[in-house]
Amino acid sequence: MPATGQHQPVLLNEVIALLSPRDNGRYLDGTFGGGGHTRAILEAATGSFVFAFDRDPAAAARADRLAREFPGRIQLTNTDFARLAEPDADPADGSAIANLDGALFDLGLSSFQLDETGRGFSFRTDAPADMRMDPRSGIPAGAWLETAPEEEIVRAIRNYGEEPSWRRVTRALIAARGSGALAHTSSLANVIADAIPARERRASKIHPATRSFQGIRIFINDELASIERALPAAFARLAPGGILCVISFHSLEDRIVKTLFRRLCGQPESAADSRPQQFRDKHAEPLTRKPIVPGDDEISANPRSRSAKLRAIKKL
Repeated sequence: MPATGQHQPVLLNEVIALLSPRDNGRYLDGTFGGGGHTRAILEAATGSFVFAFDRDPAAAARADRLAREFPGRIQLTNTDFARLAEPDADPADGSAIANLDGALFDLGLSSFQLDETGRGFSFRTDAPADMRMDPRSGIPAGAWLETAPEEEIVRAIRNYGEEPSWRRVTRALIAARGSGALAHTSSLANVIADAIPARERRASKIHPATRSFQGIRIFINDELASIERALPAAFARLAPGGILCVISFHSLEDRIVKTLFRRLCGQPESAADSRPQQFRDKHAEPLTRKPIVPGDDEISANPRSRSAKLRAIKKL
């Protein structure tokens, strides 16, 4: 997630070192965003080609500009990367997303989505509480909060936002229905902040609405389920020796990535996984024993990279 006002691909050098793009290689960028990682792949190897995915309609114009710079070497599918798991995911021109030399997913929001105030992802400026990565589908967060069953709000705030005061926040959100306070980011953030005990607000280093906004956004966009569908599909499309790199930004994303990678590498998926080794299937080898994280220089230049974790595996 790049720094405000400027697109800075996270862990760019580390990603390119792992992918090691080769001439005429075929790659997948499952989260095109501003195109920084795609550009680096195209620049690193002559004739390299990138299949890109991004559900944000605004990504199409950025991809068009890059396609003019690298004609015939990039193809954007303007939809959710979970589409990779569907039988008709390949482009309409008949080209197949298969035998890939590498694939990358830079999960979460792009800087463009965070910095475009009208999208409603941030409460730093007032805007309609939308939060949809693809505004062409689904319903805005504010409208969902007005009518959602309580159990859905609990899932968003407790499970996805990991908010310790989820009961108070849930009650406050339901009580605010019909008041207009849920329709805009500033008033929504105030409803959430006012529900959290003062001692917790004082002890926290983040804005009291941060976790709840994350949880609502994840629920609205079905983000975790999309990741669970897309990553195995991308791995299946790799050629032998192909590399899968994933950058995550919070524990829920990283847990999915870590569990899948351990499964594919024939390792125990958790402390509770005690299956004998002969009952495990090994399809990959790990390239990162521990996640790669940004150094101090990158964090200083791009504070949004602070929570990034990069994991990678190689298909056998």
